[in-house]
Amino acid sequence: MKNIPLFLLIVLLLSACGGETGKESETLAGKKELIKTKKAEIKTLQNEIDKLKEEVIVLDPASQVKTRRKVVTDTVVANDVERFVEMQAAVEADDASMASSETGGRITNVSVREGQAVRKGNLIATVDMESVNKQIAEVQTSLSLAADVFMRQSKLWEQNIGSEIQYLQAKNQKESLEKSLETLNFQLTKANVYAPISGVVDEVMSDAGEMASPGMPIVKIMNTYRVKVVASVPEKYLPVVKRGQKVTIKFPALNEERVATVTTVGRSINPANRTFGLEVILNNKNGNLKPNLLASMELKDFTAKNVVSIPLAAIQQEISGEDYVFVKGESAEGAIAKKAYVKKGERIENSVIITEGLKPGDQLVVEGARGLSEGELIEITTRKNDLTSAAESR
Repeated sequence: MKNIPLFLLIVLLLSACGGETGKESETLAGKKELIKTKKAEIKTLQNEIDKLKEEVIVLDPASQVKTRRKVVTDTVVANDVERFVEMQAAVEADDASMASSETGGRITNVSVREGQAVRKGNLIATVDMESVNKQIAEVQTSLSLAADVFMRQSKLWEQNIGSEIQYLQAKNQKESLEKSLETLNFQLTKANVYAPISGVVDEVMSDAGEMASPGMPIVKIMNTYRVKVVASVPEKYLPVVKRGQKVTIKFPALNEERVATVTTVGRSINPANRTFGLEVILNNKNGNLKPNLLASMELKDFTAKNVVSIPLAAIQQEISGEDYVFVKGESAEGAIAKKAYVKKGERIENSVIITEGLKPGDQLVVEGARGLSEGELIEITTRKNDLTSAAESR
């Protein structure tokens, strides 16, 4: 016997559907009920057809054709792997300082502008010291009188005229005014504000005509000839980050990439976000690296030699929690799917290191593994060895 012909199935369906076209099918409810009836009849017919097919297989075993599941395999290889982690970073000036007045007064002149290069000791601004000049004039007048009184009192004291206390008072008055004059003259030298470091004027914070007070910034100067790239690194990477370690720094806005060494590793953990600071010093002679420029820092946090790594998607899990993959096995009927229970190690992007369960040379099923069962016949579709090419690219 052979399978039921298609035309016979159609005849059976037509005969089953042809008798019930009465008035009950003309209403909406009747049509819905008729649809349910016909679906039930189709299901019954399909069950009968399936039963007939099973009987045909029993009577004619040669008619049963075993299908093979098409899969793609790759050869498992051992290679060296590295893992990198990328973190957000930013450019900061390596050295920044504020030029400020040491005394109070009105700013009479600011001799620099934003973006101007200055050297340490260059004049930045001047502060009006008119009040100090007036104080100096007053003290000089008082000192002149005090000096004359002291001179006269000294002559009288030499002649044993007058009391010793008068002599000492005149001497003290003269010396006190001399010290006051010295202090005021020193304050007068603070009229000029000089650059504390060499660099570039980043911001003029006070203009001529404004009042300056002691310590108030007038100009912000940054040394941008050398900058630092700063990143906040999660504390879990503390064991793998070392001073002198090579890192790759990318500047997306400039489409630029540099390889440099870590110059400073933070000595404390920020309790707010559980991170520590990482700094890399870079030369910036062309001035392209501006403070606050966004960057990314890529550092190596894991390295392994001669290990087996496979795509993470190839791993499946049983209800018991055990991980497994399918590899190519052999049987009397040809290639079959064979389960291999594995233990996972470190994850490397979309791959994972296998510590147990696979060895170089195994044929791993990388596509078509979902839905496979142990011992199922498979047909292997060949393609370029992804595992090998991945190893070569590393």
